[in-house]
Amino acid sequence: MHDVLLMGAGKIGEMIATLLAESGDYRITVADFNDAALARIPKNDHVSTLHLDVTNTAALDSAMKGKFAVLSACPYEMTRLIAPAAKKAKVHYFDLTEDVESTRLTKALAVDSQCAFIPQCGLAPGFISIVAYDLAKHFDTLHNVHMRVGALPKYPSNSLKYNLTWSTDGLINEYCNPCEAIVGGQQMEVPALEELERFSLDGIEYEAFNTSGGLGTLCETLDGKVNNLNYRTVRYPGHRDILKLLLQDLRLNERKDLMKDIFEHALPVTMQDVVLVFVNVSGEKDGRFMQESYAHKVYARDIGGKRWSAIQITTASGICTMLDLVADGKLPQKGFVRQEDTNFNDFIENRFGSAYARSVEVRA
Repeated sequence: MHDVLLMGAGKIGEMIATLLAESGDYRITVADFNDAALARIPKNDHVSTLHLDVTNTAALDSAMKGKFAVLSACPYEMTRLIAPAAKKAKVHYFDLTEDVESTRLTKALAVDSQCAFIPQCGLAPGFISIVAYDLAKHFDTLHNVHMRVGALPKYPSNSLKYNLTWSTDGLINEYCNPCEAIVGGQQMEVPALEELERFSLDGIEYEAFNTSGGLGTLCETLDGKVNNLNYRTVRYPGHRDILKLLLQDLRLNERKDLMKDIFEHALPVTMQDVVLVFVNVSGEKDGRFMQESYAHKVYARDIGGKRWSAIQITTASGICTMLDLVADGKLPQKGFVRQEDTNFNDFIENRFGSAYARSVEVRA
């Protein structure tokens, strides 16, 4: 049995603790500064909680001592504290960040590390990169790799057609920061909220637009191998235009704390959501120009007698799967590990990754 430290007792941390505890193979210490959040962690013989201020270096070092791994379900700005402590303690490091700068820090720390550093272990970045890279390997030469992901309410009831399902800080971060892409064979940054497109799946209309961080490390991995690579967030039609009004016309991108307050005051959390994963890859195969697509939906469902949202299930199952694959020796044991280093079948056949295998396939 492996001892792991889980940093963060929020919505995703609670789901991670539940999955790992029910597996019977991990002892989990859940650490957080928020006692109310710690109180919501499910009671289990394999789970303990720890009141911990991540800025207290001595306490953080003590919490990591003797652990097999640390999993960060904290806001991305905590990476600068947790990742260096993991290197110092020689424990494997996993996180869920979509923040590009945080991942660059993790990559630098991994250069001479004696343990594995695996950031971006959620949905997007995360599983979406594993899917896209697996499809890309089917082609002799690549033309386009298009990745689309949305975490959406099943029953939208406001003008934004959106409910909070994910970290508000992470949401605003991806709406405001520049987005990596490959355009015409060249790596570049493109603005968030631009390049709006419309498409339909299962008879439902969606829109998609640039957001930051979803590509993970694929820009680097596929540099020189693909003409066009991009990631866009999926929403119901009309969402993007309201965001541009709020963030750009009203300049709330300069007052992110205020934007967060508005979102958390006005947009209720929902447990009735759906996660959409949609990837299109085109290129040359056996002398012909071909396209392959992957389209799945994951819905909220009951686990262990409790209802969990689709974004909780998909995000938590991603990081738990990566932990399992390291523990099983199916991923490198030291250095920087990209999501696309993961074999798709290893992921989807894993007990946690099978949450995606039980998804609902959709029709374009």
